[in-house]
Amino acid sequence: MTIRDWTTALDWSKAPAPLVEHARRFHAEGKPPAPARVAATVLLLRPATTTGFEVYVIRRVAAMVFGGMYAFPGGGVDPSDSQVRLGWSGPTPGDWGQRLALEPGAAQAVVCAAAREVFEEAGVLLAGASADTVVGDVSGDDWEAARSALVKRQLHFADLLAERELTLRSDLLVPWSRWITPEFEPRRFDTYFFVALLPEGQRTRDVSGEADHTMWIRPEEALERAVAGEIAMLPPTMLTLAEVAACGELSAVPAAAAGRDPAKPIMPRMEFPSDGSEPRFLLD
Repeated sequence: MTIRDWTTALDWSKAPAPLVEHARRFHAEGKPPAPARVAATVLLLRPATTTGFEVYVIRRVAAMVFGGMYAFPGGGVDPSDSQVRLGWSGPTPGDWGQRLALEPGAAQAVVCAAAREVFEEAGVLLAGASADTVVGDVSGDDWEAARSALVKRQLHFADLLAERELTLRSDLLVPWSRWITPEFEPRRFDTYFFVALLPEGQRTRDVSGEADHTMWIRPEEALERAVAGEIAMLPPTMLTLAEVAACGELSAVPAAAAGRDPAKPIMPRMEFPSDGSEPRFLLD
């Protein structure tokens, strides 16, 4: 199916009840929207055993923001993500700044957050001893201790890399899109989406305390299950899956990314028709 086909099948206009409730309250109170925290999320991809490719998704625990929804590993930018002493290879923060329409320091923070979050939530480390190498298996007890300390903010990502004499492989991340949480939501994020291939020799692990289920799944299957109501996903997740699914093959994803504008913000909104009909969730 094409992106248009998936968009029609998913019917974006059907607004989930909690979103309608938030939107009604927001419009009734007339308060200014909450500030959007800058965040990053990563679509980890790997070849499927037969044809095509799979994406790694996690289901947020019910107690969290967007709980019960399947999403990609990710989270908010941390102050430590902008440390200038971070080991770095690949496009420079200045190069990333041009691609993401950000100042170099802010761009470095977003890219670093993407790499840090995918290690914290999936146990995958996008780093190597040099600009053309990537670490292998990072599932041992010593790595797990470091990951746990990182999650508890007892260790900064830059310090983890420095202690292991590693450099962040920023070239392993490919920018894809940027989504901003609707103005009516009480907690909002300005999230940069990236794609990355699962490094050879590494494997994802169900390590995040923020998730109660994880899985590798073909984008098409995830969308089919979302349409059938078997799994819950928010529009940014579903549309992104439709976009990467339309690539067909894994090798076509980076090429598709090169033609996109990852700095252009997409912010869904809720429309309440004057005729009293059901509210519509719009992506434009």
